Amino acid sequence: MATELKPIRTEADYDAALAEVERLWGAKSGTPDGDRLDVLATLIEVYEAKNYPMDPPDPIKAIRFRMEQQGLTRKDLEPMIGPRNRVADVLNRKRGLSIEMIRQLHDHLGISAEVLIRPSRFDKVA
Repeated sequence: MATELKPIRTEADYDAALAEVERLWGAKSGTPDGDRLDVLATLIEVYEAKNYPMDPPDPIKAIRFRMEQQGLTRKDLEPMIGPRNRVADVLNRKRGLSIEMIRQLHDHLGISAEVLIRPSRFDKVA
């Protein structure tokens, strides 16, 4: 019989939950093991969010990641950002994103506006 589920409060609890998830991996949904896997995954997610928070990605890294995911080129960004030189300036951190660029990137690429409005590191122009 499986042990009773309880909140994950310590690193030992977390390690034990991960080990059990590994054991249950592939369990069919709707079965007792599948239900237990779902609950454990939720408990792990809550523990990780509290103990290992992740900062949202940098806007330029998010754009580059989406470009890679979708096989896009800089030319593909021109309708969203503007002419070729403006796309280059944005991707090379020489120019920030305008509100209109953020809207276009969000609408066309599905990048969270929350990510796109975050401050980005800019390189100094000589």
